[in-house]
Amino acid sequence: MKRELKVQPIKDGTVIDHITAGQALNVLKILEIKPGTKEVVSVVMNVRSGKMGKKDIVKVENRELKPEEVDKIALIAPNATINIIRDYEVVEKHKVFLPTEIEGVIRCANPSCISNTNEPVRSKFQVVESGAGGEGEEVRSRLRFRCAYCERMMDLDDVMEQL
Repeated sequence: MKRELKVQPIKDGTVIDHITAGQALNVLKILEIKPGTKEVVSVVMNVRSGKMGKKDIVKVENRELKPEEVDKIALIAPNATINIIRDYEVVEKHKVFLPTEIEGVIRCANPSCISNTNEPVRSKFQVVESGAGGEGEEVRSRLRFRCAYCERMMDLDDVMEQL
């Protein structure tokens, strides 16, 4: 007899599905979910996926994500799906998307950049891919970000250090 351990459904909240395998803990950092949180959180890592091979899933009860949180998740999990749950039903479902320009989400790694001074300027980056085609982990590994002010190039590792 085959036994499965199932994650309990949530009444209200958000399910983030199709997270790049191994990135669930970084999603928790983005959502600022730390030990001792009062929120009920389920994390499933390295689950089999027909489309992705392996994936992670994060469920957070009684919380809907802010747009800037979704934008950050798109940086580390470009295939993620956000599901809004109300009264145990999925009422909204949408894929994250990586915009061509990111404003106010990440900081420039150049300490001398005008966006890191006391000037009233929000950080702004162009998303640049080095290479063509692919999806998932392939796309993530090729992502680069160019600061609109100082033109400093950053990669995903630079972004991850900010989490």
